[in-house]
Amino acid sequence: MSASIAAPEPVVLQEPPRPPRRRFAFAKVILIWLAVLVPLAVAAWYGVRAYRALVATHVAPIPTTEVRRGDVTFTVTARGELKGGNSEMLTAPMTGGDEMHITFLRHSGEVVKAGDVVARFDTTEQLYKLREARADVAEADQHLADVRAQMEAQKEEDSYALEKAQSDVRLAELDVKKNPLVAAITAKQNDMALEEARERLAELQKNLVNHEATGRAGIAAQEAARAKAQVQATTAQQNIDAMTLTAHRAGYVALKQNTSGNFFMFGQVLPSYQVGDAVRPGMAVAEIPDLSSWEVSATIGELDRGHLALGQQADVSIIAVPNHPFVGRIKNVGGTTGPPWDRHFDCAIALENATPDLRPGMSARIVITTDTLRHALWIPAQALFEKEGKTFVYVPSGSGFAPRDVKLVRRSESQAVIAGLPERQKIALANPEEQAKKGAAAPSSASQAIRK
Repeated sequence: MSASIAAPEPVVLQEPPRPPRRRFAFAKVILIWLAVLVPLAVAAWYGVRAYRALVATHVAPIPTTEVRRGDVTFTVTARGELKGGNSEMLTAPMTGGDEMHITFLRHSGEVVKAGDVVARFDTTEQLYKLREARADVAEADQHLADVRAQMEAQKEEDSYALEKAQSDVRLAELDVKKNPLVAAITAKQNDMALEEARERLAELQKNLVNHEATGRAGIAAQEAARAKAQVQATTAQQNIDAMTLTAHRAGYVALKQNTSGNFFMFGQVLPSYQVGDAVRPGMAVAEIPDLSSWEVSATIGELDRGHLALGQQADVSIIAVPNHPFVGRIKNVGGTTGPPWDRHFDCAIALENATPDLRPGMSARIVITTDTLRHALWIPAQALFEKEGKTFVYVPSGSGFAPRDVKLVRRSESQAVIAGLPERQKIALANPEEQAKKGAAAPSSASQAIRK
C-alpha cells in the first residue's frame, strides 16, 4: 500500500508598510518657507518705502508776488464788547479793617432799578464794634452822671464851709472891737482868732475854686470819653450801612473780576466776584452802566497805540445787528498792561447812533482808519524781512533768489509801503534761505534715523 505525500503550500511573504510619500513632505516644507518669507517680503517692501520717504528731499516752490502801486489804507482792527457808558462803580466800603466777605450779590447782567440792593457784605465784625461802642457810651454816660453828682455834692459842702468861715470871721471881728474894754491878753487872743478865721476863709475860697476846676475837668474828661465812644458807634453804624451796596440808577449789573489774593497764569481769565469771596476795602465789586449811552470796550495791541487819539472816528459792526453800521469815537485810552510778549491797552469807543435793539455783552468788530497813502508802492507784509536793522526782500537771481535792501516807509498788519524797487518787480513771499535749510536738513536727519 503506497502512501501519498502532499505537496507543501507555498509561503507568501508580506511586504513591510511603505513610508509616507515624499511629495507630502516636500509640500509641507514649501508651506513653511512661504509662511516665513511672505511676511519678510512684505516687511522689506514697507521698509524700503519708509526709507525712500525719509530720504526723499522735497523742496516746495517759493511763492512769489509783484510790487504794486496804489492807495494803501492803514487801519487798526479789534474785537470788543458792547456795554453801557458812564458806569456807576460800586466799591467795598473803606471800613479801616481787613477783608470783607460777600453775603449777597446780584448776577451779572441782571437788570436793577434805582435803590435796589446789588451786594451785601458780612457785618458781624462791625456789629460787634457797634455794640462795644454803645456799651462805652452808656458807661461814659454813667461816669458823667457820677462826676456831676460828686461836683454838686462838693459844691454844697464847700458852700456850707464858706458860709461858716465867713460867720467865724464876722464873730471874730466883733470880739476884736471889744479889745479896748478887755484885758490885753484877751485882746491878743481876739486878734489871733480873727487872723486865724480870715486865713481859714481864704483857704476855703481857694479850695472852692480848685474843687470847681477839678469838677469841670472831670466832667470834660467823661464827656470826651462819651464823645469818642459815640463817634465809634456812629462810624460802626455808617460802616454797616455802607456794606449794603445799592444802585443809584436803573441799569444792569456788570460784575468785576476778582483780583483779591488770587494767582493765575498769564492769559487765564480771572473769575467774577461771587458770594463768599473776600474783598479788600475800596475794591470795585460791580458797576451799573448807563443804558442811555452805549460804548464798546476793546483790547488793542501796544504797537497801534501811537496811531490812536481821543475823538478819532471808528467804524463799529455789531455781530448781532449785521445790517446796521455804527459810528463811534474814541472816548478813553487806558494804560498798557500785560506780559512783555503780549502788551496791550483798553480802549473805550462811544457809539453815536445807538439803536433800541442793542444789548449789553454783544460782540463788536471795530475798524479805525488811521491814515491813507496815495499812489504808493506796496508789497504784502510777509514779503518784507528784517535783519540787523535792515529791511530787504528776495528778488529772482539766476536759478534762485537774492536779497535786496529796500526802505520801509510804513507797515500795517497786511501791507508794507516801501521804496527802492520798481513797480511789478517780482519778489518772494517766503524766505528762500530758510526753505533751502529745511530741504538740506531732511536727508541727513533721515539717514541718522535709519542708522539708529
